[in-house]
Amino acid sequence: MNLLFPTAYAQEAGQTSMTYNLILFGGMFVLFYLILWRPQSKRAKEHKNLISSISKGDEVMTSGGLMGKVTKVNDDYIAVEVAEKVELKLQKSSVAAVLPKGTINQI
Repeated sequence: MNLLFPTAYAQEAGQTSMTYNLILFGGMFVLFYLILWRPQSKRAKEHKNLISSISKGDEVMTSGGLMGKVTKVNDDYIAVEVAEKVELKLQKSSVAAVLPKGTINQI
């Protein structure tokens, strides 16, 4: 029976070295940095620059999908005209994109 199914004998468990564990955790940290933290901080920095560059007359789109023309700009809030004589006050952080001039008229 040993010819078809060889007998497996137990072997002593080997000790893993401390340097192997450090390299493993270090590699995981580098992967998390490259895959998660770096791109997220890059997007946050771009959004912060976008928000700080908003000025009166810009056409913006919010994260909720509203599009309009900026009529007033404060430190934390903006007023967006979504229709004639209809203004909405929004937080600056809700702006998702600044649209090219004339985009709203084309829609």
